[in-house]
Amino acid sequence: MNWYIKVLSNYANFSGRARRKEYWMFFLFNFVIALVIGFITGFIGGVLQQGTSISNVAAVIYNLAVLLPSLAVAVRRMHDSGRSGWWILLPIVNLVILCLDSEPGDNKYGQNPKIDEAPKTMGAAG
Repeated sequence: MNWYIKVLSNYANFSGRARRKEYWMFFLFNFVIALVIGFITGFIGGVLQQGTSISNVAAVIYNLAVLLPSLAVAVRRMHDSGRSGWWILLPIVNLVILCLDSEPGDNKYGQNPKIDEAPKTMGAAG
């Protein structure tokens, strides 16, 4: 859940890099939340005999709320692989790039985020 919150709090940042884990964990939580919203609103709509109208409104509101953070994390993910954010406009190529590992070391978009999260090792006691 921390990955989801991290992306939402960084919602309008299109610069920098995002790890594969950050992108896919956001995608997973986004998918699960959308399923839960769909199930709940579908159930309520069925009970109230409203059909899918409640479900459609809730889906549109949620999708609009996460549109900008989704685009931002996708662009940062492209940057992590050393490519421009414009690559998200090519659906099949974009999916392949999203699955690739980070570009090792620093690139023109910033420092490798894996280095920032690497566990700190303690020196040997002498």
